[in-house]
Amino acid sequence: MSIAKRVQQWATFARTWHIYDCTWQNPFESAQLVKTHLMGLHKPIYHPMITTRTLCTTHLQKESQHSQLLPIYQVRKRNMGRLSSVDPSSYSEPEKITTEHTAIHWNVDFEATKLRGSVLHKFKVLTSNLESILLDVRDIEVKNATLLAGGSEQPINYFISDPVPDVGQKLTLELPAGTAKGSLNVRIDYETANNASGLQWLNPNQTLGKQHPYMFSQCQAIHARSVMPCQDTPAVKFTYDAVVEHPKELTALMSALIDKNEPGKTYFKQEVPIPAYLVAIAIGKLVSRRLGENSNVWAEEAIVDACAEEFSETSTMLKTASDLCGPYVWKQYDLLVMPPSFPFGGMENPCLTFVTPTLLAGDKSLANVVAHEIAHSWTGNLVTNKNFEHFWLNEGFTVFVESKIVGRMQGAKELDFRMLSNLTELQECLRTQLAGTPELTRLVVDLSNCGPDDAFSSVPYIKGSTFLRYLEDLLGGPTVFEPFLRDYLKKFAYKSIVTDDFKGALYDYFKDTDKKDKLGLVDWELWLKCEGMPPIIPKFDESLANVTKNLASQWSTKTVDELANSTDINQPISIHQLIEFLGKLIECKDIVELNERKIELLENTYNLKKSKNAEVRFRLNRLIIRARLIQRLDEIIEFANSNFRMKFCRPIYRDLAAWPEAKPRAVDNFLNVKDQMMAVCSHTIEKDLGLK
Repeated sequence: MSIAKRVQQWATFARTWHIYDCTWQNPFESAQLVKTHLMGLHKPIYHPMITTRTLCTTHLQKESQHSQLLPIYQVRKRNMGRLSSVDPSSYSEPEKITTEHTAIHWNVDFEATKLRGSVLHKFKVLTSNLESILLDVRDIEVKNATLLAGGSEQPINYFISDPVPDVGQKLTLELPAGTAKGSLNVRIDYETANNASGLQWLNPNQTLGKQHPYMFSQCQAIHARSVMPCQDTPAVKFTYDAVVEHPKELTALMSALIDKNEPGKTYFKQEVPIPAYLVAIAIGKLVSRRLGENSNVWAEEAIVDACAEEFSETSTMLKTASDLCGPYVWKQYDLLVMPPSFPFGGMENPCLTFVTPTLLAGDKSLANVVAHEIAHSWTGNLVTNKNFEHFWLNEGFTVFVESKIVGRMQGAKELDFRMLSNLTELQECLRTQLAGTPELTRLVVDLSNCGPDDAFSSVPYIKGSTFLRYLEDLLGGPTVFEPFLRDYLKKFAYKSIVTDDFKGALYDYFKDTDKKDKLGLVDWELWLKCEGMPPIIPKFDESLANVTKNLASQWSTKTVDELANSTDINQPISIHQLIEFLGKLIECKDIVELNERKIELLENTYNLKKSKNAEVRFRLNRLIIRARLIQRLDEIIEFANSNFRMKFCRPIYRDLAAWPEAKPRAVDNFLNVKDQMMAVCSHTIEKDLGLK
């Protein structure tokens, strides 16, 4: 059989089984493409044009009948590698083609737990003779792909690669030869998997009302690809409109403005460009209460009034953030209080922030999470990290702005106390979650062989905000740095950037001022690449923090009898000081007489048993675990099942995994409830428990 015939047979087989995607104008070029594409897959591949020797057409013609064909890849532990040059976690190639607008049409099928419909992407082609479009997908069933041009529709070939675990697949759309620069419209008809990683489907019994189902999305970091075929990278921003067909009795909301409502059909429009991870949807039996001129809170009927009271300061926070950062461009700022299975404290979806119900403390003490999500309207949503290796540009800036909102509303001492409290949280993260992966404690990380979900931690939040506070102090304080912050946000609005862009903007802003010499003192390599805690801790006001340090010291070093006779432990403290004190106590290496009597004294002294504050209950349960009070395991499990916010459930499960007597119960419980969790939560807890 001729070499050309063998290549043709291989092409037919490969296309049929979607093993790879390439054009076959030249069989020898195609062979090289096959080798490049298949390197790294999990199975040995025997290709008629590729041997372990150098690929040379003359040599192959002479020895094709004599050479022993060897697999180009043996089955070994896989390294993911960078999926593209711009974003290690995305196949898309934004340097060649970028999405400008997306039109979504979804039919919501609660019975099958699927979204069915289409996306129509308006692309801008940036390079001549583009042969194919690469998009990200994850467990999506593509029905058709169609090129729309001049009023006509032309079906196009498409191929889906083998999946990369916890990342997804590559969807290749083949383009006609000679595709030129300019606009290009492609419609993809598809349906999601019934267990799409970016969607959570709740049956009526899992809701407060118990009468209707509920569905919501969580696309950050790289789960938009499970909801729609797209360029799932923050390097690409696009506007979108959507038509959502849903049960008539339910309300549909998205990260966009409602354009029109019809029974069972809602129309949305987002006119500000956003990355794919900010596309969001929620559908349920929802009602709203007004919070301000352009702000509402949405929730189920049973809790909506409590939510309105808890978040009554939202409009004040929004105005404070606008004073700091510049005009608010998103028009509407609504809150949606999510079901307990929501995995984060909040998600900054434009026009519609998702927040966890664990913020409902009854005293507004945890509402600072809303300040954080409001800050994202500028830092993250308006100016966005180009990929998640530079996640600190989103989260470090946001914590920094959040602290300033808190400071303007509650005073400078409270601002500094919150930032010091953050450092306690960071220490705990380094000691536990990231103890075995110190490379992920850097401010700028390498995600070549690590997915963003696995790298997620408090490091970019706290180490990043500490770096910004260091820079602010170095350059002269808020009166000097806040004008730069506004200029930076204006300069990079609607864009996606990396750390060097921020650094360049900082130097440009101060280059003609008396502050330029100060920038020479910044060790950028140290701040961006060092592992562990921030290399320099700024000088904070420690008056509020010292109270918590003193209490933690007393409770860790004194016996139960000594504490019971002490008046120092009864001094009045704020709820935030109580949370910080309990956190510092957890971080103490040794705690004298950590037993049932000490836990009971702690609970009685600070009235912990009656606390509705989830942050307090979380820390109390961790201390109960550390005291090894097996008789209270039921209430620990009950707390772990009361919400699936990763900030709480991951440390609880990690602590239980380190307790031999409790680990079997923890594993059994997790396996029973994991299907109620979002994929990002269950995936990471499986690793925490050593199950994955």
